[in-house]
Amino acid sequence: MAYGAQGVLERDQPLAGEISECLGRFPVTWLDLDGLGDRDSILQVGDLFGLHQLALEDVVNVHQRPKVENYGDCQFLVARMPIPGGDRLQTEQLSLFLGRNFVVTFQEGVPGDCLDSVRMQLRGGSPRLLGRGADFLTYAILDALVDSYFPLLESYGERLETLEDDVLGTPGRETIVQLQVIRRDLLTLRRVFWPLREAVAGLLRDHAAGLQDETRLYLRDVSDHTVQLLDLLETYREIAAGLVDLYLSSVSNRMNEIIKTLTIVSTIFIPLSFLAGVYGMNFDPASSWNMPELRWRYGYPAVLALMVAVALGLLGWMHRRGWLSSSDPLDHREVERALATRIMPARDPGGTASEP
Repeated sequence: MAYGAQGVLERDQPLAGEISECLGRFPVTWLDLDGLGDRDSILQVGDLFGLHQLALEDVVNVHQRPKVENYGDCQFLVARMPIPGGDRLQTEQLSLFLGRNFVVTFQEGVPGDCLDSVRMQLRGGSPRLLGRGADFLTYAILDALVDSYFPLLESYGERLETLEDDVLGTPGRETIVQLQVIRRDLLTLRRVFWPLREAVAGLLRDHAAGLQDETRLYLRDVSDHTVQLLDLLETYREIAAGLVDLYLSSVSNRMNEIIKTLTIVSTIFIPLSFLAGVYGMNFDPASSWNMPELRWRYGYPAVLALMVAVALGLLGWMHRRGWLSSSDPLDHREVERALATRIMPARDPGGTASEP
């Protein structure tokens, strides 16, 4: 795409001669390449725009961390771009070259990207882009890339809210699996955002970057958005870690309740089993010392009454010691009130907020 005051020109799969013509005719030329499999084409583009060989090697090696490098009259920037769609987090490398009157971007070739908003502005003849240079186009690309992460983080926030309800309710094996997936994805995003913040800050610090003062003001907004992304990311990471701890505590409490119930049942039946064992030895009743109750008319109901009395006595003793009181399930509203109490600062009698 090449544009200027005379309009916008868009070509799909342009030839080298057409690109050279656009460089001499339009103030700004944007070449966007999808796919890195054709090495000869990449070298041809490098010769056409005067790109450094070391930078072209970083373009082909797609596992670079976000960074910005100065090659004299050309700036080289690497960022990670989210791939739309799919259930799992996927990113691809976006390599960008900023020259005096051109912008060259290399993508890995995965279908779809987050730059359609920039293309639509150019096709619509937006004066915001057409009246400025290549440095402002670089800002527009970075702004679209950074803003594409906000819906992604919002989706993780919604998933964490759903998992929080599951953890407070009836957590299962699938709950902890989803929590681990989210924690791994958030760690991946952290490895994207921190270097990206440094790269944007590097563009602002580097006065030889060929950026106009007006464009630097807009880049400060991009830098502010990266800080917001990092704040959201760290918040969601803390929530995910807290939910994992809450899940483990819930499972542990549930297991303790089960063991507690089984222990109580076993404790009650131990003396009953002893009594049943004693009266099941079947000694000869001829002797007065061998279970005289066997010849007693009310011996059987008396033994049953004794067993019931022993069981009730054990239950009463356990109740007095507080062993039978089970902890109530977690109430979502109680948890929210507790959190609000910890977060909101208390107020002194004078009406001013005290230290939390």
